[in-house]
Amino acid sequence: MQHKKEDTKTLAVLLNEQIELPLNIITFLFPFTGYNACVFAYGQTGSGKTYTMMGSDDELGLIPRICEELFNRIKFGLESGTGYKTSVSYLEIYNERVKDLLGSDSSGHGLRVREHRILGPYVEGLSQHTVSNYDEIVDCISQGNLLRTTASTNMNDTSSRSHAIFTITFIQAGFMDDMPSETVSKIHLVDLAGSERANATGATGQRLKEGAHINKSLVTLGSVISALADQHPMQQKKVMYIPYRDSTLTWLLKDSLGGNSKTIMIAALSPADCNYGETLSTLRYANRAKNIINKPTINEDANVKLIRELREEIMKLKGMINGEKGTLKLEMSNKVLEDLLKKEAQEKVLTEEWTEKWREAQTILREQKALGLRKSGVGVVLDSDIPHLIGIHDDVSTGVTLYSLKDGDTFIGADESELCHDIVLSGSGIQANHCKIRLENGIATIYPNANAQCWLNANLIDEPSRISQGDILLLGRTNMFRYNNPAEAARLRKEGSRSRLDLSRLSLIAASRENLTSSMYSYSDDEISFTYPMKRGPSELQLSREYPEVQEENRKILQTIENALKQLNIEKIHMNEQYRNKVQRISEELVQLEQTQCDKMAIINCRERQLIAKKEMILWEKGNANTQ
Repeated sequence: MQHKKEDTKTLAVLLNEQIELPLNIITFLFPFTGYNACVFAYGQTGSGKTYTMMGSDDELGLIPRICEELFNRIKFGLESGTGYKTSVSYLEIYNERVKDLLGSDSSGHGLRVREHRILGPYVEGLSQHTVSNYDEIVDCISQGNLLRTTASTNMNDTSSRSHAIFTITFIQAGFMDDMPSETVSKIHLVDLAGSERANATGATGQRLKEGAHINKSLVTLGSVISALADQHPMQQKKVMYIPYRDSTLTWLLKDSLGGNSKTIMIAALSPADCNYGETLSTLRYANRAKNIINKPTINEDANVKLIRELREEIMKLKGMINGEKGTLKLEMSNKVLEDLLKKEAQEKVLTEEWTEKWREAQTILREQKALGLRKSGVGVVLDSDIPHLIGIHDDVSTGVTLYSLKDGDTFIGADESELCHDIVLSGSGIQANHCKIRLENGIATIYPNANAQCWLNANLIDEPSRISQGDILLLGRTNMFRYNNPAEAARLRKEGSRSRLDLSRLSLIAASRENLTSSMYSYSDDEISFTYPMKRGPSELQLSREYPEVQEENRKILQTIENALKQLNIEKIHMNEQYRNKVQRISEELVQLEQTQCDKMAIINCRERQLIAKKEMILWEKGNANTQ
């Protein structure tokens, strides 16, 4: 069986070497002229479909190569003043259920397919991810491929057990010959699961069920292709029913099969002689697919289309006035001139509105790119390289406040100040000119003004202080922020240091969020005092009932602090136990030392008495000797 896999891979490599024509057509002709496009590889399992579409690290497949060429062309277009917006989505159809491969982990295989009367079929809740370069789109592809459902069979060690559709939504806009132009193109790149026979793949249990769903969708695809091929206008047959909705795959590819799209089908074949029947069937599919006639149209923005039509009418009216001025009656000439002026005014207004809309869209894209905002399923991920402050004060609104810090000084104060502040705050304790944050070489320093309440990690400061990653700032009495420095955070992650994530900040957050609004707070020039009540008042309980999201957030914060306090208590008990053991051990050693000292003193005293007795004996014997 090994030689069959090697032959299949070799065939896929040869196919990859000969896909320059569809590659150029898709990346240079279809999207940049406003057409939808679709490419799908069809064939039996193990014939190299996924390898052709995705490739490997050494041999890039069709999907990454299309993306690379697309962004190369975008770079060239940007130099001429054309604007672009590109977003991607990635889904798989597993057992006739749709899963978002780029969404949150909780999305599951349960997305619903619906159909818009104009836009056609779509997946409800499918995440769209804006990408601005080739590396970002490769990250999306890699992330989705990790979540794809694969399994080993007798014919393929990494057999795809689902169909996958990678969609690129491509918008381009600009001025061509002083005429606004905006087109929207969708490129569907489809990696189909292969048709398989249970006795050849050795599928049992779950693999057998998967194979049944795969074959069902592929049979429906074949029925759709056959029905569309039979509707060839040269055959003069009546319109037949097309079973698009018999499977999720054909429903989603409705526009690509006989609709508004330019579609390319790649027939993946196995060179093994034992697969003769499947190879012949694949070739029949491809031969019938050639008879399908799609109805592609340029997807032009409605306002741009209206502007173009108005300009064409204006040119016709001008021609009537200039070319037939002598033959037109005065009354008709005045009417034509009036229509001309109205259409010129309408065209001017529409052009200005479109230009402003596109300029705002490009500004938003640039800001999102600068801030590092990107969608992740139903959420939004902030992946910014710029140091910033994130508001964490107790607010019943569902919005998130984020302030980016610029190089140099960022001034903070109230809106009644005469100065133009970079960050305008309101609330109790905020002065007109409250403070400033200076950012130099990636290091942030806060400079509080006189009598301004600036708290850094629960410490009131009145002099310049450096701010580090994760520090908590309390400005005034209610405006609390967390400082994020992505560069410093990356360095800390690399070093494995967690020294900045101390428990005092968690305590500060909890105390501020739960008690700031209900605490007795007094401030004067001489003293600052806090009084935190132990019980929550009726207003706070009512607030929690009315805003369950606030209650849930507070519960999570309190749970975090409770866990931290439990950990502190455990460490305290452990330290006390170590202290008691050490004291006991030292006491025992001291008692033993004292006992040893006593024993030694007793021995010394005994020895001393022996020496004295011996001395007296010697003296007595000496005295007796002298007497004699």
